[in-house]
Amino acid sequence: MKNKKNTNFITPLFLISVIVMFAMAVVSFWWNKFVFIGEFLVALSALIIFVLCAVHLRHYIAQTFINVVHAIDDEGKKQLEDIGCAAAVIGENNEIIAVNRHFKESICSGESPVSAPLTDYLDGHDIHTIFSDKGTDTKRNDKWYVVFGVKSGSGAVVYFIDNDLYKSNSDEYIASRPVVAIVTFDNKEELERQAEEGKASQVTVAVEQTIVKWVASTTGFYKKISGGRYVIVMEERYIRKFMDEKFKILEDIREIKINERVNATISIGVGHGGQTFKENELWARQALEIALGRGGDQAAVKQSEEYQFFGGVSKGVEKRDKVRTRVIAGSLITHVKNSSNVIIMGHRYSDLDAVGACIGMWSSVSKGLKKPAYICINRQQTLAKPLVASFERAGFENIFKTESEILDIMDSRSLLIIVDTHSPNFLESKLIYEHAERVVVIDHHRMMVNHIDNAVVFFHEPYASSACEMTAELIQYLSSEPPSRLESEAMLSGIMLDTKNFVLRTGVRTFEAAAYLRKNGADTVEVKRLFSNSIDTYKVKYKLVSDAEIFNYCAIACADETTPDIRIASAQAADELLGIENVKASFVMYKTGKTVNISARSLGDLNVQVIMESLGGGGHQTMAACQMEDVSIAEARERLVSIINDLDLNKTSPVSN
Repeated sequence: MKNKKNTNFITPLFLISVIVMFAMAVVSFWWNKFVFIGEFLVALSALIIFVLCAVHLRHYIAQTFINVVHAIDDEGKKQLEDIGCAAAVIGENNEIIAVNRHFKESICSGESPVSAPLTDYLDGHDIHTIFSDKGTDTKRNDKWYVVFGVKSGSGAVVYFIDNDLYKSNSDEYIASRPVVAIVTFDNKEELERQAEEGKASQVTVAVEQTIVKWVASTTGFYKKISGGRYVIVMEERYIRKFMDEKFKILEDIREIKINERVNATISIGVGHGGQTFKENELWARQALEIALGRGGDQAAVKQSEEYQFFGGVSKGVEKRDKVRTRVIAGSLITHVKNSSNVIIMGHRYSDLDAVGACIGMWSSVSKGLKKPAYICINRQQTLAKPLVASFERAGFENIFKTESEILDIMDSRSLLIIVDTHSPNFLESKLIYEHAERVVVIDHHRMMVNHIDNAVVFFHEPYASSACEMTAELIQYLSSEPPSRLESEAMLSGIMLDTKNFVLRTGVRTFEAAAYLRKNGADTVEVKRLFSNSIDTYKVKYKLVSDAEIFNYCAIACADETTPDIRIASAQAADELLGIENVKASFVMYKTGKTVNISARSLGDLNVQVIMESLGGGGHQTMAACQMEDVSIAEARERLVSIINDLDLNKTSPVSN
């Protein structure tokens, strides 16, 4: 019997009282022995009375339950015993009053549960869930039951229906559902180009053997197709295991190297949970496309509209082949010629890269293809005010338009070119995007799940350093008339901004684009002037740096004041913090209205894109950001610190998600 639980609430109070009385008697011993004897006898009497009362109360409660059970007439007992499943009668306080033999044998292992609370047998579930239409699942003695309750008068009858066979079969069915995965050897061509003679084939064989070993650990099979791709079919149970392991095969492949600096990488797209093989295969292809768009060296798992990402720790491998750029240019020329006018815009709070790319596209469309073109920009919010001002001083003020002005000149044949973003949530004007019949996207940021999917041309190069680098390459095929000095300086400023003066994400094609712009008159001194700050912005930047704190190799700074150029100061402070010893990443937080903004930077040891995505943002491996609505700086900082503290940054390899 478990009626002891019904009296436990009185025990602490009486015990404390008795202990206090004994303590007083001990103190009195040193003062007056007669008083001590009197107090000791009183305390001892209280203890005896307490024990007798507790025993009497327990006996009374037990007898009450017995009387209640006896009150159930013989017909009621017979009906309870005749129920073919485990059943119990409970009282007003959800205590068990009576049970049948099935309940004793299967649920209680032969012990009597009378007077015990029913919740002891619900595996932590709330008592109210058993009275819902679906009941609740619980596990007792390694068997699954569905528990239903039927209220009657002041009590209820509860049924434990054996559901073990169905539950086991259901779990097995789900675990054995087919899953389709597509694996691609990301940098096969690059390794073959850089490897010594005979070494490339060894690397390819090693990669394939690792994939074969991975598939062999399952009951699935694989089929090699062209282009260094593999189609794999396996069961759901193994994908769950691989997800728990965070796709360790990515690390195994990364261990395959041709030298200390160049290693192999693969990308994996997984589709599961679909109704058919065809649907899973489609999801696997979409997941692989997203994984490659995010830079490769990662696994993307898709179920319905949800994605999960694993890996993504390597720096993207630059593609030297410009054939795709030439093809994109040919398609873009066709769309421009079939348009009445061209609208160009970047992302909100446009920076030098976004505005520079807009100017480059405006130059090739208006001067080379002879189509009227305009740039949509918010002059109050742009971070490239010196660049815009320099063009307006040069007499080009008419090329920059506000949202309302653009909407007035748009028609059904207008072409919208979006640069430096591919997310509809980050556009300079979402209204213009919604009014556009045809959209072209030119971007270098790693692919986001929520991306523009209705573009007639989607030029996406996550390996490029900047949108200005992509534009500088593209305009060479769009127009025979080269950009002017001002236009070249605009694009060079974007490249210098995103590469941090040719330090980060800088490849051969980055220098080729910079050389092309320099050849067309770009003056590096004039470009440097575009980065000049006011003295107030300079002070804010270094105050952020001096107030920064370091958590797990990450520097975090919070702006406690707002200035007109807080966005510029925060981004530059994040860059400065990377110069501190043992800092692998930096995060600067500031508030605008009800929104907390975070600028994140790293030198490649840590994928800040993954961290920002977990907070609702995105970006690149080395440069990312996010915006958090309706939270305070303190709350946002606490969430960020929690994520950072969970990272294992003691390893030499970059962190994955």
